[in-house]
Amino acid sequence: MSLKVSHIALSERKVLLRTFDILFIILSLWGSFQVSLQDYIRFDKPSIYGWIITLIFYVFLFGEIFQLYDLTISNNRFKTVRSLFLTAIITTIFFTFTPFFSPSLPENRLQIIYLFLLILLPLIVWRFLYIWILFSPKYFKDILIICHSSRIPQLLDLVKNDNFHNVNYYLSEEENKDYENYKDVCKADLYELVKSNHVKEVIISTRGFSSDIISKLNKEIIQLFEEGVNIKSYETFYEEITDRVPKEYLDYHFYKNINLSKNRENKFYKVFHRILDVIISIIGLLCFAFIIPVVFVCNILANRGPLFYTQNRVGQKGKIFKIFKLRSMIVNAETRGAVYAEKNDKRITLFGKFLRNTRIDEFPQFFNILKGDMSIIGPRPERPVFVKDLEEKIPFYAIRHVVKPGLTGWAQVKYPYAGTLEEQEIKLRYDLFYIKEQSAFLDFKIIIKTITTVLFFRGQ
Repeated sequence: MSLKVSHIALSERKVLLRTFDILFIILSLWGSFQVSLQDYIRFDKPSIYGWIITLIFYVFLFGEIFQLYDLTISNNRFKTVRSLFLTAIITTIFFTFTPFFSPSLPENRLQIIYLFLLILLPLIVWRFLYIWILFSPKYFKDILIICHSSRIPQLLDLVKNDNFHNVNYYLSEEENKDYENYKDVCKADLYELVKSNHVKEVIISTRGFSSDIISKLNKEIIQLFEEGVNIKSYETFYEEITDRVPKEYLDYHFYKNINLSKNRENKFYKVFHRILDVIISIIGLLCFAFIIPVVFVCNILANRGPLFYTQNRVGQKGKIFKIFKLRSMIVNAETRGAVYAEKNDKRITLFGKFLRNTRIDEFPQFFNILKGDMSIIGPRPERPVFVKDLEEKIPFYAIRHVVKPGLTGWAQVKYPYAGTLEEQEIKLRYDLFYIKEQSAFLDFKIIIKTITTVLFFRGQ
């Protein structure tokens, strides 16, 4: 039996990237100090540990904001260099201008440039080594898929787009000519296939199989369980790859798979969530007060008409409330009735497009959050006329109203644009994932991803 190099799991890759990022930066700074290239961060000072901790904090924080630890970004050289440059320059600025936690500003200002380069260059070397050596199929997880032939294209395409799994074989009752490595599920020796091909995980969906096939599979799966092989349902695998619930959950047995997050009933979490809403909304309104004069003048010049507008929206438990926004469309944009905003919608003015891309048009909603109609994080509130239509066409659409609507949300940062019924259904599945997995950690991820969305002008 040939030896197989162990795969590197996704969680291990994230730890690996963070660990070696910090290791390369510290070695770079220490080495440059030893040869007297830089003396801004002195390793012979007692405060060095506090300085290094502060630097690590900034690298991790801005690395998250600029997608340095997004595995889909870390495999692309151009995007990696862009993220590294932004992370390095913002980290350098914050580090040098927080002297209480970092060394005093150096008299020789070139030391600041040295710091930037000593962060950036070693990280570029390390990240390119990662792409060259560790982003390789031999370090991907070897999996075996068992499912009905009708689901094969969807599952194999899902794995293909993921880029971190190798499909050794797929077992089905019927061969698909577009894909290789087929085995007949009725004849295949599952145990032998898994052991001889070093399979680490078996993905299985029994939907569509006969009771005889299911009975055969169950016996073999129990044997694999005893050997410590990870067995995972199609639905669980789909959630892990896409960060949304599968379409199969939207049926009359939805309650078996979509339960409200336990954190929703946690009083500490609920108090924390509300305090966060109040603090951020107050800060948001103060910031809005500073920029409103500029927005007002620009609106007169490039967006003639009222600055603000209100609309009825559907909130928690179906309650109707008025949402406040800055107008981004032409006056009387809906003379023919309510319609969804389209990509490159001609009704959006030039200044309105800027307001949307930067999310400035959403600033008045901080008042809605302060009132308690909305939260910082949650499904985006839709208009009653759209909700009525969507509830008729998309099963269980109303489930999203179990939580407060949000200024931003999981669907907004993962799938910001939805102009068709199919896209609305996909967006709903992201919302349901948030309702199912709601937690302080997920809230933090959404806030970080929202900042990234704003910085890279990905607003709709």
